[in-house]
Amino acid sequence: MNEFDVIVLGMGPGGEDAAGRLVEAGLSVAAVEAGLVGGECPYWGCVPSKMMIRAAHVLGEARRVSGLAGSSAVTPDWSPVAKRVREEAADNWDDKAAADRFEKKGGHLVRGHGTVTGPREVTVGDRVLRARRGLLISTGSTPVIPDIDGLSETPYWTNRDAVSTESVPESMIVLGGGAIGLELAQVFARFGSRVTVIEAAPSLLSGEEPEAGELIAKVFRDEGIRVLTGVSASRVRFEDRFAVTAGDEVIEAETLLVVAGRKTDLTGLSVVGIEENQKFIPTDPHMRAADGVWAAGDVTGRGGFTHVANYQGRIAALDILGEEVAGADYRAVPRVTYTDPEVGAVGLTERQARDEGLAVTVGVTTAGARDWIHGTKDILIKLVASDGVLVGATAVGPAGGEVMGALAVAVHARVPVMTLRSMMYAYPTFHRGIEDALKNLLNQDRP
Repeated sequence: MNEFDVIVLGMGPGGEDAAGRLVEAGLSVAAVEAGLVGGECPYWGCVPSKMMIRAAHVLGEARRVSGLAGSSAVTPDWSPVAKRVREEAADNWDDKAAADRFEKKGGHLVRGHGTVTGPREVTVGDRVLRARRGLLISTGSTPVIPDIDGLSETPYWTNRDAVSTESVPESMIVLGGGAIGLELAQVFARFGSRVTVIEAAPSLLSGEEPEAGELIAKVFRDEGIRVLTGVSASRVRFEDRFAVTAGDEVIEAETLLVVAGRKTDLTGLSVVGIEENQKFIPTDPHMRAADGVWAAGDVTGRGGFTHVANYQGRIAALDILGEEVAGADYRAVPRVTYTDPEVGAVGLTERQARDEGLAVTVGVTTAGARDWIHGTKDILIKLVASDGVLVGATAVGPAGGEVMGALAVAVHARVPVMTLRSMMYAYPTFHRGIEDALKNLLNQDRP
């Protein structure tokens, strides 16, 4: 059987969700996957990494007992973390359960690397698959490995190595100060590794508000993590240990973790009218990329998040089925960096809003009753408004991602700032800081 209604190329979160929906709707679906069904998220990304982060946060809380509730002695042990990641999250990096789930629905799983070789045509090895309705491309992304002298000749780690490790290195250099790098840096530091973070941009989390990056840098330094920003690695050598030249100094460590972003591969897509030299596949609001071609997930460039991939996969599936569906709306894409404190954000940063030519007002708060009760000063809520509504927001704190949830609703629904200001906010909660930030925002509009 080589002819199907739809071929799904890539079974990461978006592809898997869409393929399942299409099969359940009665279509014949071939899903092509060279790796594990489910993609990065369940085996190396969001699920196992958050188990690691949860364990590190528990250690962090235990170390806060002094001064709040008595005294404590903490002895980190990586073995239960590695066991939980291996057995509970990744199922020993075996996708049998996910593959069986899809096939029991009636889907047809094709193992191997698929290449688009013609309109509605995918070749896997010596097998040519054809689709009557079209293709859904959801091939995800892979780590960017910077072109640094000597790096490719060394046994560096990517996030996959970090997540699957059975032991904690004595020392570690983290090359990249984005979300993944910072999350893993804090995890290994709290489990006893001496960690240095090197980021070429002026601040950590360069895609977020600079105040958030500065706050996380302060927290890291307080925890003993060395942070170098505005510095690029120019050379890497390895002889039993890594030696990384960064600026004017050479930093040594047992392990080098490279987390310098992600990239997509659009090789072969010119045969269906998609330019291969682009970073991402442009799509319309219904995830259509070309005649008979839809795309979802990282390949669209709308954010490397599982929730974005699932959102797009659902829209693509419904559009393929010919059902009415609202087009994709990206003005309130939520994102969370699961450090301690968490960095939750949605919509535009202040700089992005100004770059779009918007007339912007900003409200910021860095303190509140719940923060004082909790025993932390590492708090930030920043609101960005234009024309009477929020266009972006950031919440940093022990529950930054959860506080961001309320702000995401406000950005998505275009709730007027005055309506938000007139609400009651429960006291004493972390989210009550939104009220203080709104007050500061509105004060900017007054003479």
